[in-house]
Amino acid sequence: MGSNVPDKMSYLDFADPLYLHPSDTNNLSIINLKLPGTENYSIWASSVKLALLVKNKTGFIDGNCVKFTANPILAKQWERCNCVVLSWILNSIIDELYIGQIFLKIASEVWTELKEAYNKVDGSVIFNLHRQINYACQNGSSISDYYHKLNCMWRQYAKLIDLPKCTCAAATDLLNFNRRIKLKKFLMGLDDVYQPLRAQILSKESLSTVKNAFALISNEESHRALNPLGKTQATAFATRGLCY
Repeated sequence: MGSNVPDKMSYLDFADPLYLHPSDTNNLSIINLKLPGTENYSIWASSVKLALLVKNKTGFIDGNCVKFTANPILAKQWERCNCVVLSWILNSIIDELYIGQIFLKIASEVWTELKEAYNKVDGSVIFNLHRQINYACQNGSSISDYYHKLNCMWRQYAKLIDLPKCTCAAATDLLNFNRRIKLKKFLMGLDDVYQPLRAQILSKESLSTVKNAFALISNEESHRALNPLGKTQATAFATRGLCY
């Protein structure tokens, strides 16, 4: 902030990181999950940063919003905002972690402490997630629930392993390979009632994508719900609708 910084709170608008909306209270829970440790740090951190971005408060965790000591009014407002952001972070961690962080007074320091302590991915975390993906199955749930469960785990896995970006000629081949692996995993976990449709998809020379397969099988699921006595006809109808 330069010499033209306002000295009255009335000058602050919603675009200023020091602005606090009446709903921005210290008891607010800005995300719906808690940080227990290393298990879900990447998901937790991404969720918190997204929530703070919406509220224009990311500067309080990355250090970009500094306290303007030359202006006592804005300095006091910075302290208020810092305490609010700090409370939001503490509200999103479990009690055991809360006790260890409550004595730190700066939001960016708490954010850094949590990152250094829990942004660690060992082999067991990746192994367990990989096993969950491999053993995931529909098991009577809806196609939508099964698909979204797999999708969440795939995204989390990609975030954990953090592979470097490939820009060589093989990038497209690698992308297609990963798509085929995901498609087969999705089909493998389907309930047996979808076996005819699964076989039809796999018999195609040019395999579909997971999204296309999900849409097709969701369509079949809807037909089954509307016409439970006509499952054979519904399967045939859905299969004829398959295109690549």
